[in-house]
Amino acid sequence: MQLSHEQAFNQALIRLSVLLYQVDGKVTLSEQDYLEDVIDKLDWQSPICREAFFTDAIYQTRQVIDAGEQLRYLRTLQNDLIFDADKALEVAMAITGIDGERSEEETELLSLLTHKVLAKALVNGSQPNTATPLN
Repeated sequence: MQLSHEQAFNQALIRLSVLLYQVDGKVTLSEQDYLEDVIDKLDWQSPICREAFFTDAIYQTRQVIDAGEQLRYLRTLQNDLIFDADKALEVAMAITGIDGERSEEETELLSLLTHKVLAKALVNGSQPNTATPLN
């Protein structure tokens, strides 16, 4: 089944959010509540239920973090996140700041997100396929 651009974005947004709230090694209730609220508001168009996708994203993200591949993983989300770069950045900023502080790891990922992954889409306005993928 071919995913719509919106559904691919929704899935990438969940993966990004899970990465950002897990990267510092501590998950707060405020981060979990915020992410659940974001997920509940997504226009979900997949035969895989949100909860199953979310659980799998947590598992995959743990593997990525354990392998030290956070930056590479974030880059793999680029093509899908640029569908709505403004929303991706809004959620990233909120989830990393909701607990009152940003860790060094969170700050590093936010910097990559804004300066590399979403940079062109944020400057040009969020439109599908407007950014050139990173090599």
